[in-house]
Amino acid sequence: MLEWAYDGVNSSIPRNVGPECAEYLSLRYRLIETFGVSMLIFYLVSKGLKSVSLPKNVKYVNQDRTGKKVLLIFMSMILGCELGFKITSRTLVYILNPCHITTVIQLYLLAAKPSPMVTALFRIQLNLMNGPVLAYVFPETESRKLFADKSMYYLQHGLMVVIPYYLMRIGGVYSIEPLSDFSWSILAYGFNLAYHWWILQLAALRVQVNLSHILCPAILDPFEGRFYRLFAVVHEGLLCPLLAKLLCIIFNYFLTVFPPTKVKSCINQTIEHKFPQEECGEEDSKSSEKPKNGDLHVD
Repeated sequence: MLEWAYDGVNSSIPRNVGPECAEYLSLRYRLIETFGVSMLIFYLVSKGLKSVSLPKNVKYVNQDRTGKKVLLIFMSMILGCELGFKITSRTLVYILNPCHITTVIQLYLLAAKPSPMVTALFRIQLNLMNGPVLAYVFPETESRKLFADKSMYYLQHGLMVVIPYYLMRIGGVYSIEPLSDFSWSILAYGFNLAYHWWILQLAALRVQVNLSHILCPAILDPFEGRFYRLFAVVHEGLLCPLLAKLLCIIFNYFLTVFPPTKVKSCINQTIEHKFPQEECGEEDSKSSEKPKNGDLHVD
């Protein structure tokens, strides 16, 4: 019934599709491994939810900016092209890959009105930047036969890094936690694992397509073997938060230090508003004043 969504997947690429990849691990071992990782997921999500906090007062006057509209239109067109190529090539199953989900989150951040949910999703998606970075370091474009299709691959993943930089430049609800705070990283990694092990794995097993290498390891995977997925849990658990913090440091340098691109004095400062900008300081500090006109009070 779903053949139209995956029967165009290139079977000539090793470990890309088929029963050999789906049977790389026995069903019994998959269940045991999934149960163990599920316990980790419950721990990470519960710990993250108990530890995360949002700023008390966030100013967001004039957040509807031309740059956001341009990025929203451009990324929407790219995602639309991706969908079109995948439908015509009968590989729509690849739309489930994590980078497409992160792209949808970013589209929401560009289009949604300021709210505590926007701040939370912005901080979570910063911890999903391993996707676009790894896409450039280890590009997988063998199955993309058209030049335009390959171009969309690089444009999408490049723009996935540009969008959080631009939103961080605006400030307001697009704020980050202190670098020493890893609570959002813990929560985000719990959600990341849940998507891979509970949703992506089930979909991949159903159609026998190696989505995000959840069924079998890549040919060049240095951790190839029975425990390759457990190794991935460890090395991605280190990479995701460290990369998120590194990007925050880089963005902070260009936005607050580097003279040609400096636009504000601290990373969470809101720029170019009609009302005075907030003072730089601890973003979660309590304020005894009532919110003024144009402020967003987050409880």
